Amino acid sequence: MGPARLPAFAAALVLAAAPLCAGAAGKQDNVYRFGIIGHSFAGGGEAQLKQAIQDTGENQLAFVVVTGIKGTQESCTDKLYLKRRDLIAEAKKPMIVAPAGSDWTECKNSAGRSNAIERLNRLRELFYGEPASLGSKKLPLTRQSMSPRFRSYAENAHWEVGKVLYATLNLPANNNHYLQAAGRNSEYEDRLVANRFWLHRLFAIAKRDKVDALVLFSEGDLKPFSEPTGLRALLGRSAAGHDGFAEPRRQVLALAQKFSGKVLLVDSAALPKGARPAIEWRGNLGHLTVGANAFEISVDPDAKAMFTLKEATD
Repeated sequence: MGPARLPAFAAALVLAAAPLCAGAAGKQDNVYRFGIIGHSFAGGGEAQLKQAIQDTGENQLAFVVVTGIKGTQESCTDKLYLKRRDLIAEAKKPMIVAPAGSDWTECKNSAGRSNAIERLNRLRELFYGEPASLGSKKLPLTRQSMSPRFRSYAENAHWEVGKVLYATLNLPANNNHYLQAAGRNSEYEDRLVANRFWLHRLFAIAKRDKVDALVLFSEGDLKPFSEPTGLRALLGRSAAGHDGFAEPRRQVLALAQKFSGKVLLVDSAALPKGARPAIEWRGNLGHLTVGANAFEISVDPDAKAMFTLKEATD
């Protein structure tokens, strides 16, 4: 059974200093906790985000991943983007921002036309311009934009803590921003290519560095355990709709099968009513949807459960 849903951002990220085995310096480096703040901007959400960031300041967190910086109903102006960037940048802990669809996919210009791509590029300039996390304590990051072929995709980043490789992947929850309108889905299709390269790169690094696990953060839920098999796979999906996550899901499944360590997918898609977040494992592949919640995750490579969600303390 998974842990109880956390009542608030603040409670979710409060933690006590982790007891470490005496004299085991190597183990100390590999046992730690990190925070994950789900996408909670349905009605704004800045107050909750501000409180969560404030409460993480004194906690023993290696880093915090924040999913999204605004809600769909909020403006897409530079003024709001800068305000949220400054808020996150003031945090004491390393803060890594995973982009959400509400940050850019629904943005429109003064004529009422979509300017999603322009706003995504502006987010890249403001939030992903440096090879390091936000926050007063920096964590070095390697961005996909360091590759000449994919200079635009700075939001995709990876970093290592202990023997675990972490990475962000731009997969918006709204069907990966696949558009049903006629014509070429240029943004979606170009990002598919970039994400395909990024995933291959991540698994290659994981194998090269012989890490114990690879953890991928995204807003969208790949639904890794829903891939059809047998006759259903041959027949494919009905013509009712296009699954924008189908290709990256199949790629992750194929790469995970060839990887000797664990692969944990963490997303912030909406949870069904009454559902409680919990890590589900099938073989070496794990999946966690946090929804709008915030959690701390404990990492211990030598434990029976390498990743565990921590209960909140009021």
